[in-house]
Amino acid sequence: MLRGGVRRERGTPAGGGGSGGEDPLDAAQERRVRAVLALGGVPQADLPDGVQQVRLRLLERAASGREAPRDVSAWAAVVASNLAMDWHRAKRRQERLGERLASLREPAHPSGEETSLLSLAVARGLDELPGPQRQVVILRFFADLPVRGIAEELGIPEGTVKSRLHTAVRALRDRLHEDEVV
Repeated sequence: MLRGGVRRERGTPAGGGGSGGEDPLDAAQERRVRAVLALGGVPQADLPDGVQQVRLRLLERAASGREAPRDVSAWAAVVASNLAMDWHRAKRRQERLGERLASLREPAHPSGEETSLLSLAVARGLDELPGPQRQVVILRFFADLPVRGIAEELGIPEGTVKSRLHTAVRALRDRLHEDEVV
């Protein structure tokens, strides 16, 4: 079991750290983690497991004697983003297998719903982005972290974050145009 708990830093709210049986994530941080996971493609049924993984990583960090994150909320969003990327990769592998099996059957008739098509195109576009680009897009646009916060949490220069965002957004835009979604 954890000894000493997670240390609170610089005004972290109660529940954002603590000792013993206290939850290392407060309610707002948990909502943010759930949002990052959901926007990263993790289904509702798997969100509780993802939140638990973030808690576990925070507790393991404290148990190993490492300093508590300066901003637990931002740190948790980055960890959730990484978990979502891992889940997304595993899901994509399963989808490819399903697509191969489905190609052996008669093709299904599309529903024709534009929003479904757009959502699918965006999800596929995100899936095709390299991991670092997908990560900054999710953290910037879905976790609502500022460029400076993303740079600090990932340990990279702000210019690198901006460059990755620019390249990723351009690739997503091109993908939507190629698919004739927009």
